[in-house]
Amino acid sequence: MNLTSLKKLFAASFLFLITFFLALFLWLPRHYAVPVIMYHSIAVASDEPLNNVRPQIFARQMAYLKRHGYKVLSLDEYANGIREGKLFPHNSVVITFDDGFEDNYTNAWPILKKYGFPATIFVPTDSVGRSGRLTWAEVKEMSLNGITMGSHLKSEVYLPSVPVEVQRQELWESKKVLEANLGRPVLYLAYPVGGFTDGVKGLVQDAGYKIAFTTNRGNDSSKKHDTYALKRIRLKDTDTSPDLWLKLSGYYNLLRQPKNAY
Repeated sequence: MNLTSLKKLFAASFLFLITFFLALFLWLPRHYAVPVIMYHSIAVASDEPLNNVRPQIFARQMAYLKRHGYKVLSLDEYANGIREGKLFPHNSVVITFDDGFEDNYTNAWPILKKYGFPATIFVPTDSVGRSGRLTWAEVKEMSLNGITMGSHLKSEVYLPSVPVEVQRQELWESKKVLEANLGRPVLYLAYPVGGFTDGVKGLVQDAGYKIAFTTNRGNDSSKKHDTYALKRIRLKDTDTSPDLWLKLSGYYNLLRQPKNAY
């Protein structure tokens, strides 16, 4: 290959790289989604190890957020923002917990208070006061001090597997019980096991919930949100700093295969 051919090849390669990175630069921001991270139990030992993060690891993950300047949004900030079409800063994050374990109060909440981080706990109302679960006194105390309470139904039932009348009862009754105990509206829901249908989403809206969360069902871009099927990202006990960087990037769900809703 002569010098002229090499120059042409170099010029073509350079132009291709410039075009590729320009296209990537323009495409990526449209697919950014605020990472809504999901926890369950925060305990030294748990009956559900896949859903458990040890307190010292949770503390390390919260320190990571603080050290790297993440803006932890309350669920009200996040919900209002997506309904208004707001573009959030790319260092934003939302913290949520499912199932209402008592260790959320004893182990997680002190760490959240240390850093001034808001969070949301999705509570199954039939479980409140049971062994290992939050009490109403704990639920009320946290709700007055930076923790939003949402519904995880009455009995954590998998909604696609039950009749419509049971779906309706689970959605309405859990909201009613939470509101009666908290003295304030309950606007947010997380589907147990992430399961929903189009019919369920309609019932959720009818019940008065403003947004609802699932697990990994694809990507929420900044331009397109299904507010009754918002995605979340599980943080694990085994996540390393590179894992955290990727999961908190706002693009993590682009790398994952979408799942069926039920």
